Amino acid sequence: MEMIKGIKGHGYYDELVVPIIENTAYEFELTESLAKAIEAYPKTTAVLVRNHGIYIWGDSWISAKTQAECYHYLFDAAIKLHQLGLDCSTPDHGPIQNVKGVLGCGGHISTSVKAVADSNHEIEPLRRCIVLDIEGTTTPISFVTEVLFPYARGNVGKHLSATYDTAETQDDIKLLRSQVQDDLKQGVVGAVPIPSDDAGKEDVIAALVANVEAMIRADRKITALKQLQGHIWQTGYENNELEGVVFEDVPEALEKWHALGTKVYIYSSGSRLAQRLIFGNTNYGDLRKYLSGFFDTTVGNKREARSYVEISESLGVDKPSEILFVTDVYQEAVAAKAAGLEVIISIRPGNAPLPDNHGFKTIKSFLEI
Repeated sequence: MEMIKGIKGHGYYDELVVPIIENTAYEFELTESLAKAIEAYPKTTAVLVRNHGIYIWGDSWISAKTQAECYHYLFDAAIKLHQLGLDCSTPDHGPIQNVKGVLGCGGHISTSVKAVADSNHEIEPLRRCIVLDIEGTTTPISFVTEVLFPYARGNVGKHLSATYDTAETQDDIKLLRSQVQDDLKQGVVGAVPIPSDDAGKEDVIAALVANVEAMIRADRKITALKQLQGHIWQTGYENNELEGVVFEDVPEALEKWHALGTKVYIYSSGSRLAQRLIFGNTNYGDLRKYLSGFFDTTVGNKREARSYVEISESLGVDKPSEILFVTDVYQEAVAAKAAGLEVIISIRPGNAPLPDNHGFKTIKSFLEI
């Protein structure tokens, strides 16, 4: 409501109906949704894109996200610098930390300007986004291998039988058929042919179960498997048979980053549904309020640099180095670094050992970041 004066043709006391549409990975993909919103509200001069910003009508539809978000941050920063006796025109004063009792969010704030110093007195770059792996990073590997995987393997047949005729499961089956066809051509161990629907529901399900069990045993990072697993786990969470697990430092770190305005994302081989389920039903409650988005293998393989380039482009940062990626897997760290991201490797109980002289900074707790 405070921003209404910035929308052409409207004043502070006017009423403006603003349609709300969902965000997309790229701005050009908003075209269809914007067109529908304009068609539904032909007199509107603004459309709000959820979790992104507002688009206003000038000579063309343009994003006012930068204008809408930056000014009050700059105002707060100017006040903080003045209170510290610093001249904002000469930003060579170095790291500033733990500035308390200043105007802003109504409480005590820890802030940093330009850069922050870590425990080794090294200067770290300012981060706009943090991207987290799950298994071995936010969550013990044992939870995945000893709880989630066995649950999916033990319930795959039951789930397919109960939901066989739903559009969701038919889509899962279609993906699995395509994956198994490729596996058979490549001679993948454990792959067995899936009969056509004419063979009957029971025969199709039996073949699907055999393939899925083999995929789970091999811990394959493929979309067809992860999508089905997510749907099976969803039933488990809904029936209170599953509860997500995160390390004890994770909730505090997520809350801290959220308060500082750092956007946090998840990138895991598990489906986005599975990711939301873990963080929405944890042993510390629903943590999704601290997360800005989820990436899975539809972005690409986690051990390929191109996947991290795709994430950087989706997040809209000026430089990939403004993104910190935290993972427990050396090969993922190498791929992310090749794409220009800052990388830290997570050392957690049960994680695989790292190569000697791996060259990455490591942490044992998110509170070290």
